[in-house]
Amino acid sequence: MSIVHIFLLAVVQGLAELLPVSSSAHVIVAEKLLGLDPSSPEMTFLLVMLHTGTMFAVLVYFWKRWKALVTGPRKTLVQFVKMLALATGVTGVLGFGLKAVIEKIVFAGTPHSEIEHLFGNLPLIAVALTAVGALILYAGIKCDSARNLKSPLNARRSFFIGAIQGICLPFRGFSRSGATISVAMLQGVSKELAEEFSFALAVVLTPPVIVRELSRLLKAAHASGAGLSHELFLPGMLGMVFSFGAGLLALKWVSSWIEGGRWKFFGVYCFLFAGVVLAVHFSG
Repeated sequence: MSIVHIFLLAVVQGLAELLPVSSSAHVIVAEKLLGLDPSSPEMTFLLVMLHTGTMFAVLVYFWKRWKALVTGPRKTLVQFVKMLALATGVTGVLGFGLKAVIEKIVFAGTPHSEIEHLFGNLPLIAVALTAVGALILYAGIKCDSARNLKSPLNARRSFFIGAIQGICLPFRGFSRSGATISVAMLQGVSKELAEEFSFALAVVLTPPVIVRELSRLLKAAHASGAGLSHELFLPGMLGMVFSFGAGLLALKWVSSWIEGGRWKFFGVYCFLFAGVVLAVHFSG
């Protein structure tokens, strides 16, 4: 994999991660067009490291808001952390439960198969993009006509946000941010709070995912007898740096779109990109 490939994938990730249009779907399609294997441990690890770069961009961008939360009333901070923990717990139970069920049903009788083998399935990605596009479009249209989106985060709302995030985990193309922000808005949560909560969930979720993908990489390297080398980790580290830069450049613009009443257009884009994904699949 050349540095040009890494740079292109990182830019795609850094820009798409901050839009509710599934950065994973965009990166996987880019990998296909570049002749790379999205389901390989090396590429899966690179994808996670690209997410890590944008995670750091999110931390930098939201630092002032979250710092104000930490230094503000203790009750507000405790409530936010509790709801974050609840949503993350629901995500873990549902997401890993779905993962186990899918691996046992879809890959029944196939040894050493993992759900990551579905990541390169373009028709499945197109279906997921269409589904999340419909959710975003519905939320955008409904919430544009709603004048009062001021509901606080409570246990019920956080449960549903965590549940939709859990459904996103096994399916590339079902945008995590698009789904969580849409579900929050549909429950009356303000767009700003929905955005902050969604990205806070992403920051919490990314580290364990990195650990898991690193474990997969180590196992694959051990099984092949190749051992570990800088060739396995260097692409991921470079990609992380590039995606961080792209993420910082795009985040302010993206946030203004999310909070500016143009949410539904992201749903339309998901429909259009689903068609692109299918075109790439059938042209191959």
